Amino acid sequence: MHERNSVLELATSLRQEVKRYSPGGKLPSSRELVERYRVSPVTVSRALARLAAEGLVVTRPGAGAYRAPEPAVTARAGDTSWQEVALSADDPLGGGAGVPRAVDASGVLITLAAPPPGVIELNGGYLHPTLQPEAAMAAALARAGRRPGAWTRPPVDGLPELREWFARAVSPTTTAAEILVTAGGQSALTTALRALAPPGAPVLVESPTYPGMLAIARAAGLRPVPVPVDPDGVRTELLADAFRASGARVFVCQPLFQNPTGAVLSAERRAEVVRIARAAGAFVVEDDFARRLVHTDAGPPAPPLAAHDPDGVVVHVCSLTKVTSPSLRVGALAARGPVLERLRAIQVVDNFFVPRPLQEATLELVGSAAWPRQLRMVAAELKNRRDIVTGALRAAPPVLEPAHIPAGGQHLWLRLPDGTDESAVVAGALRAGVAVAPGRPYFGAEPPAPHLRLSFGAPAGPAEIVEGVRRLRTALPDDGGVTGG
Repeated sequence: MHERNSVLELATSLRQEVKRYSPGGKLPSSRELVERYRVSPVTVSRALARLAAEGLVVTRPGAGAYRAPEPAVTARAGDTSWQEVALSADDPLGGGAGVPRAVDASGVLITLAAPPPGVIELNGGYLHPTLQPEAAMAAALARAGRRPGAWTRPPVDGLPELREWFARAVSPTTTAAEILVTAGGQSALTTALRALAPPGAPVLVESPTYPGMLAIARAAGLRPVPVPVDPDGVRTELLADAFRASGARVFVCQPLFQNPTGAVLSAERRAEVVRIARAAGAFVVEDDFARRLVHTDAGPPAPPLAAHDPDGVVVHVCSLTKVTSPSLRVGALAARGPVLERLRAIQVVDNFFVPRPLQEATLELVGSAAWPRQLRMVAAELKNRRDIVTGALRAAPPVLEPAHIPAGGQHLWLRLPDGTDESAVVAGALRAGVAVAPGRPYFGAEPPAPHLRLSFGAPAGPAEIVEGVRRLRTALPDDGGVTGG
């Protein structure tokens, strides 16, 4: 069982137990709770901390936990209806006129929200904790904390050694001066879109694409314009048409193991994407999120688009989060030319800098012997899990056949039969005990068909993957025929 599920279950039990005590009454000791519920001391500590945050208990170091006093005064219910007018008002300067200001994070929250206890997580966006280098990260953070100056203010662009490391990963000709260290990939994408497009402008996006990127664009007041993707990546003939029709000056893409389809941009289209953007006077934002999630049966991945771009067309985004931990939010922006100064200015205004201890810990981690071992382990484990999930999908009716089996990343993309109620399948799967991601949030406009995205990196292991697929099958239409697409 996941540690977080144990904490949630214990907290639920303790909420009921607390009600039996008078305000100020002492709860059983941590040792008693460990023995009674057969959980670890860490689980007890985290459950009590959760209840303390909810105001139900008060913890006193060395004395124990007590039921909190009853609130003395009930706050008056306020009237916040005025905010609807304020939040929907147009930009007084006219810059965002006609652009909806509502921010929809629902597509992102699908992969961030923890499923209820007992539900298998086939909708996650991160590796299961057993695949994360927790011991190596803990050791790296401990070493980093002892470095001289580890808690002082870092350079706003990032530590020079870390910028050098990221630069080498982009290309042999990329320099540290062309790198900005960011607080993960999401932050880097936000900075890039704010730098490259004014509110109200169109931005070209792959279709389907990562919902977090669509959310960033809409939150910035931009208009996503979808360009279809096939197994060879974005369709470049439609990309050229989209630039001409929309007047867009930005195209956001994931050339390597695209989320959600797993597509890899073909060699022919790689050069064409940069050429088309250059002819349109536009930037390409390259989200290289999955480069360190290559499977063991894949050949050497193509270099980033930025590696063969002397003209500064490509703004490169990368992150270490996916192959390490959701909480190691360290990434990089690579750019050349005047755009670099604009990216730097926006990042400084938004964040000042990435905390130095986190940068120092990242340097310790990627310089340790544990780093190449982590990459090899993830490559082998993801390949094994991919084979297990595809085998489970094909094992019994209705047969579920992805059209594309990726050689990297941690997702499979399934097309449901035309006419299938996608939301009903997702809800039925959750009732059956498995969480899957609906396809609708991955499309910037009306989707061509219902889809599901399945994660094989988030479950606890092979047995959970197989059981998750079995539970999913119970929620599918009886006629089957589910394919990729």
